[in-house]
Amino acid sequence: MKKIIFTDKAPAPIGPYNQAVLFGNTLYTSGQIAINPANGELVLDTIEDETKLVMENLKAVLEAADMTFENVVKVSIFISDMNNFAKINAVYGSYFNEATAPARETVQVACLPKNVNVEISAIAIK
Repeated sequence: MKKIIFTDKAPAPIGPYNQAVLFGNTLYTSGQIAINPANGELVLDTIEDETKLVMENLKAVLEAADMTFENVVKVSIFISDMNNFAKINAVYGSYFNEATAPARETVQVACLPKNVNVEISAIAIK
């Protein structure tokens, strides 16, 4: 049976979806973007600041399911400009132990919600 995961420490859904769904011991998160959950404002100052907030929002969703980045087994990263890959990767990498980092793909897309530069989702297992 699936369990809906919600926390006010990450942006509330803005459509017909949930922040995450726990099914058995597997957590599927929705893509997170750089919305400040405290005020609903986008943070797009620098790609580093944007990526950090995306990762912090993802962290909050994981914590709401009693998990950490150590539980993450797969990540999907969507970016609007592959030229930002190195900067995004540096921030992203700071949240994982390289020896136990999850599988991942990074894909450049034409456009992301609210015209952000990066969106990240994850699958985690307890």
